[in-house]
Amino acid sequence: MNEQYSYTTQYTLDKSHFSECYDESVVVDTSIRAYRKAIIFTIVGTALMLTNINGYASWFIIALGALEALNVYFRKPWWLMRQMMSKAANNEVTLTIDESGITNDSFYVQGTILWQDISSITSTERGFLIKHSKGTSYLSKRSLDEQATQFVLAKTPEKNS
Repeated sequence: MNEQYSYTTQYTLDKSHFSECYDESVVVDTSIRAYRKAIIFTIVGTALMLTNINGYASWFIIALGALEALNVYFRKPWWLMRQMMSKAANNEVTLTIDESGITNDSFYVQGTILWQDISSITSTERGFLIKHSKGTSYLSKRSLDEQATQFVLAKTPEKNS
């Protein structure tokens, strides 16, 4: 079979897509360590308040601690809101998977991940985490057919050593 493989599809960068990306790629830390910075800000602010050095600065640092705690607690909704406010949100993306790599093309973002730049592909329940020279990307399986899924799995780099 000398034919070159190529698969092209389109999908929308909507809230469900971003939510899936977050759920499949982010490791959520629910331990007390996630709130460490918030606790430190609150303790430092309280200590400054007890010394009567500067009441405004003390309350400001305590407010930073509260804001940091809210940031940890509402991490996913905050991340989703930022993605939905981006100019790429709710736009069509053309995904092409071929012998050279994976290409995303939309009005605002164009990018290609070459197969030789990929260090690992991890299959998740709903997609693939692709580690490459520029970072980690997520590829949803809901926009792929069975043949494209098998093609991506076949391109998984072998572990050396």
